[in-house]
Amino acid sequence: MVGSKRSSKSKLAIRYAIAGVLLLVMVYPYLYMVLNSFADWAQVDRKLIPNSYTLKSYSWLFTGGETGITRPWLGAFLNSVIVSLLSTFLMMMFGVMVAYALSKLKWRGRDTVNNFILFHMFFPAIILLIPSFLIIQKLGWYDTYWALIIPKGVSLWAIFMYTNFFKAVPTVFIEAAKLDGATDFKILYKIMMPMSKSITSVVFLFLLMERWTELLWDMIMVRSDGMLTLNVLLSQMFGPYGTYPGPLYAGSVLLSLPIIILFIIFGKNFQKGMQVSLK
Repeated sequence: MVGSKRSSKSKLAIRYAIAGVLLLVMVYPYLYMVLNSFADWAQVDRKLIPNSYTLKSYSWLFTGGETGITRPWLGAFLNSVIVSLLSTFLMMMFGVMVAYALSKLKWRGRDTVNNFILFHMFFPAIILLIPSFLIIQKLGWYDTYWALIIPKGVSLWAIFMYTNFFKAVPTVFIEAAKLDGATDFKILYKIMMPMSKSITSVVFLFLLMERWTELLWDMIMVRSDGMLTLNVLLSQMFGPYGTYPGPLYAGSVLLSLPIIILFIIFGKNFQKGMQVSLK
């Protein structure tokens, strides 16, 4: 009996040790980036864990340092916030409305539309890059917020997630609400949305993170410095800042910071939503 308990504790200790090593492997790249963003420049990329720290890299970002090339970091940050929030809002709004129509309303062609959405989820989006760019040019949206927000305003994945969740909601709630005179719009926002808070947290965080880190589309659609998003600006640093890795790490930390803050705020709802979506 005693031997069995010792064996069980040993197995548990081995599991914790393996989990700890895996966790360290996953977290260390980000930790390395943060530490090097604050590290003294003589130690950047020269030590696994620097022991001398400074804010010089962050100061360099906004002043241009010895290169004298100042970059619009604040403007790029605001552009990223505006573009990401508005695009995510549109994706959420269309996702909820289309999902409700596909899961709870009866209309001709519903299954065809549903299958079409499923098919497009596996369709490589990069194939549509050039046609989309030409359409944006024809509309006169090039190098504007419209080009960064509207084409990214629909997410098939959000529609898919909400459709599956709404299908699990008992129809009796909707029928009862309709007997009381509620419209579909009122049912959607008074009944369905409050019931889907957990899944909404998951969808919102994933969509926002995806849009926040979008690079290719923003690089193609933006030309002027005033319209740069944060990730595009960071990618351009490899030119004048290529020999200064400290500011590159500092810029990467700034890019990742909002995602971490949001995850801390919505972490509990995110975990609940993941549990619901995996059932």
